[in-house]
Amino acid sequence: MQATSYTYDPETRTGSVLLDDGTPVEFDAPAFDAGGLLLLRPGQRVRIEGEGEGAALRITLVTLQTF
Repeated sequence: MQATSYTYDPETRTGSVLLDDGTPVEFDAPAFDAGGLLLLRPGQRVRIEGEGEGAALRITLVTLQTF
């Protein structure tokens, strides 16, 4: 699934993304660490993996979208 980086806190390695429909979804440090990233800037296009759907969606991986 693709999303756009919305917020990121480098101290806690947590943040949020916006899904393509505009829904914000938060991610925790383990999801960020799983993607191997060092930094994330607002507006970057990212690939996410998650568990659940809708309001129960929990992001398990955040990494950069590559083409």
